[in-house]
Amino acid sequence: MTETVADFDVLIVGAGLSGIGAAVHLQRDCPDRSFAILEGRDAIGGTWDLFRYPGIRSDSDMYTLGYRFKPWTAAKSIADGPSIRSYIHETAQEHGLEQHIRFGHKVQSAAWDSASARWTVTAARKDGSTTQFTCNFLYMCSGYYSYSQGYKPEWPGEATFNGPIIQPQFWPEALDYAGKKVVIIGSGATAVTLVPEMAKQAARVTMLQRSPTYVVSLPGSDRIANILRAVLPAQMAYDLVRWKNVSFGMWFYKQTRKHPEKVRANLLGRLKKLLPETFDTARHFTPKYNPWDQRLCAVPDGDLFKAISDGKADVVTDTITSFEPGGIRLASGSLLEADIIVAATGLKLEALGGMAVSVDGEPRRIADALAYKGMMFSGIPNLAISFGYINASWTLRSDLIAEYVGRLLNHMKASGTSIATPTPSPDVHPQRLAMDLSSGYVQRGADALPRSGNRAPWVVTANYTLDRQELRDGALGDDMVFTRPHAVSRPALAEAAE
Repeated sequence: MTETVADFDVLIVGAGLSGIGAAVHLQRDCPDRSFAILEGRDAIGGTWDLFRYPGIRSDSDMYTLGYRFKPWTAAKSIADGPSIRSYIHETAQEHGLEQHIRFGHKVQSAAWDSASARWTVTAARKDGSTTQFTCNFLYMCSGYYSYSQGYKPEWPGEATFNGPIIQPQFWPEALDYAGKKVVIIGSGATAVTLVPEMAKQAARVTMLQRSPTYVVSLPGSDRIANILRAVLPAQMAYDLVRWKNVSFGMWFYKQTRKHPEKVRANLLGRLKKLLPETFDTARHFTPKYNPWDQRLCAVPDGDLFKAISDGKADVVTDTITSFEPGGIRLASGSLLEADIIVAATGLKLEALGGMAVSVDGEPRRIADALAYKGMMFSGIPNLAISFGYINASWTLRSDLIAEYVGRLLNHMKASGTSIATPTPSPDVHPQRLAMDLSSGYVQRGADALPRSGNRAPWVVTANYTLDRQELRDGALGDDMVFTRPHAVSRPALAEAAE
């Protein structure tokens, strides 16, 4: 049974960090627009409510991962998951957003109709029924990965292993790992977070990686931020620290592009000082690629390296031959003993939360589209996506996108139009993936990603300064066609209606 509930000016999909931020911006910039937030789960928080594995934390500082409009006031700049979840909840409460959220509504499809300038959005509920909402503008804040499944290879002999095989995305609350031998497969942000946290109770924790990742130690607290916060108003201190961290991040990323070997030597030199002299850093922490060809992993106050130095954790760089009852047989021939295995092997990319999209009866995939200003898609009207940075804090761009959406909606109202369709000129052609990293999860999910074009506004940048100028102050009409509702008279649609 499908029930049609209500029509809104704007529908926001997702009540996580991006969705709550988008709603705050919408209320501020477009106070006359009606809106609702559709959330597939039963809680606010998105990623920070879904992931509950030991030690879950940010891998960016909270002065840039936090919202521009809400200062982060806690002492720690690398924050744990519960603190971030509380921050999102506080934001929703302060702005009265709970009344706008429809929990337990997992969006399945969205169909655009040019004649009415309306999206019809179908959402599934847990009881098996579906609900339809209509809106003029659809704002996707559902992230970029699947909530229902992560990426896990199938290994020979898995069924013979005597202990549990855990995926961090679905961490069992009652898992007891005290005094156990734990093997964590992976070398990304999740793995380097789990190792030092589990090492506090486990008998031994081993990070098993196929190849090394760049891992850097960052202070868990920002000393300058804490000093400024003590002498300045909260928002002023926050703004200064935010810009400091943004500027340094952009400078550092630029250095990795201009002088990769120099940055590489610096990172590895710092790392060696944090590990025992006998530790094989060349094998275990020296990647074959240049810095920021894949995302760097940050560890607060060197906790991973301390766990290794204290003998509570170790790293093995090898490949898996098979699982056995007592652990993992490696290609080198040795058996890596384990009571518990954690497969921290990555995410599964998913476009638009798995939602099917059609425009006037024709199915559309964003993988076939060009990304417009990193937030809309060629040929798809009135649909924006909150997509943050990969080489910096996600929220930096999601805040900018929210501001642009407000500008776009107000421009349509002022101009008497209600449809905005990104439309590339003939000289625009695709060049690369919009998410331009060599990481395995990006390459595996390439079919879910749009392409970046050869010129603005179709180039997806990794530069906050450029995006800030473009999204806050740039022209709204660049390769954007504004129209009013119009009938679609294609024969195929007429036949479909019959």
